[in-house]
Amino acid sequence: MKIVVIGGTGLIGSRVVAELGRQGHDVLSASPSSGVDVLTGEGLADALTGADVIVDVANSPSFEDAPALDFFIRAGNNLLAAGRAAGISHYVALSVVGTDRLQDSGYFRAKLAQERLIRDGGIPFTIVRATQFFEFVGRIADSATEGGSVRITSAASRPMAADDVATAVSGVAVARPAGGIVEVCGPERIGLDELVSLQLRACGDDREVITDRAAPYFGVVLDDTTLLAGGEATVLGTRFADWLADSAAVCQ
Repeated sequence: MKIVVIGGTGLIGSRVVAELGRQGHDVLSASPSSGVDVLTGEGLADALTGADVIVDVANSPSFEDAPALDFFIRAGNNLLAAGRAAGISHYVALSVVGTDRLQDSGYFRAKLAQERLIRDGGIPFTIVRATQFFEFVGRIADSATEGGSVRITSAASRPMAADDVATAVSGVAVARPAGGIVEVCGPERIGLDELVSLQLRACGDDREVITDRAAPYFGVVLDDTTLLAGGEATVLGTRFADWLADSAAVCQ
């Protein structure tokens, strides 16, 4: 099976490329560095020649409202047009658990727009919604930092390791299209404040964590259901404490 991974050099994409390669598939990592530009369409036709599956894990370089929407709409339209022309039989896209509940954020409005494009795009598809990555916790902390403290909600999450996200996406890529959304999450329910505290302490970071239920998460005030996957979600096994202990680069 030939599988083209869009965003194949990124955090998730590089892991998906490696995992599918280990399984013996013909995998092409597509990114600007390999001559494939989803915003202009350059290189897409050549990259998709003979391909069976597109795995779209490309992300907007900006979380700002307008640039994020522009990225996902332009990239989505180009990928779908090229995929239809190439006869792609399965379009797999990575999204975020709770996207439809995070619509006070322009970034998540853009992700929902991307999901709708794919639903209506004329290619059999699966949208994989994943919970927050462990590798993203530092960015969450930085986004909530005010002076020497981190003001953050205790809203529940079930975060997961990037390796587990890649495993889930790879499994979906070689399966039949679901024609809808599948959710994946980590094994532990943990408040965002506790999650951030654990990482800061592990890294010797002395920022004080202040729990504030009204503190916004990238512009959205959360409750205890916003970031949680549903009961039919696939649960992957890596625990945060084990990931912290094994991840030498986490504090860099």
